[in-house]
Amino acid sequence: MEEAALQAKSALILGDLVAFDVNQLQAPVKAPSQILAVGMNYADHSKEIHLNLPKTPSTFTKFVSSLADPSAEVKRHGPRTDWETELVLVIGKAGRDIDEQDASAHLAGYMIGEDISDRDVQFANHPAQFSLGKSFEHYSPIGPWLTTPDEIADLGKLEIITKVNQQIMQQSLLEQMVFSPSALISYYSSIIELHPGDLIFTGTPSGTGVGHDPEVYLKKGDLLTGQISELGQLTMKIVD
Repeated sequence: MEEAALQAKSALILGDLVAFDVNQLQAPVKAPSQILAVGMNYADHSKEIHLNLPKTPSTFTKFVSSLADPSAEVKRHGPRTDWETELVLVIGKAGRDIDEQDASAHLAGYMIGEDISDRDVQFANHPAQFSLGKSFEHYSPIGPWLTTPDEIADLGKLEIITKVNQQIMQQSLLEQMVFSPSALISYYSSIIELHPGDLIFTGTPSGTGVGHDPEVYLKKGDLLTGQISELGQLTMKIVD
């Protein structure tokens, strides 16, 4: 019996341990069929950019070509390049007309996303247009990994934080969202079919650069980090 146990133990030895480097991680989802994003989903952010709270999710799209790895170099398109750290939902099961109470069954998990934004492009017209100003190369880092819902005891109590050169710029609890993840999945599925791998950027709290007085934006050499407790951290170096 003892010999069998030793043989079983030796069979589990796979080799030397290799140091893990988070910078080796790539975007967990490479080619979603759809990327949906929610504007003004935190009351304090709506206030800082002088927009009324939406009655239904205020929605734009980010284009797939903007996706980037969780440790990315981001080239600024213009001088008013801004940050927006967000919770990202990853759809795991396709569906239409999903009841809010059934939404969790269609959710593969959570990630962090950075909705980097060129405010000059976004606000060139009145009213503003969102999608293009938020879809330049590497303007949508995601990751650093996928966290399944069963690993999170209380999503609303997770804290979202953005830092620029270690200075905290955004800090809020996820429970401050106007539309919950389940509400978003239900709403979008009432209009479009959601597919496995689709991403939903759920909005950002106050503290964006455009919301500061005076406004403050990312500069060459800045280190931008976006984190959500229990979900990890994104690290982005700003280059020109």
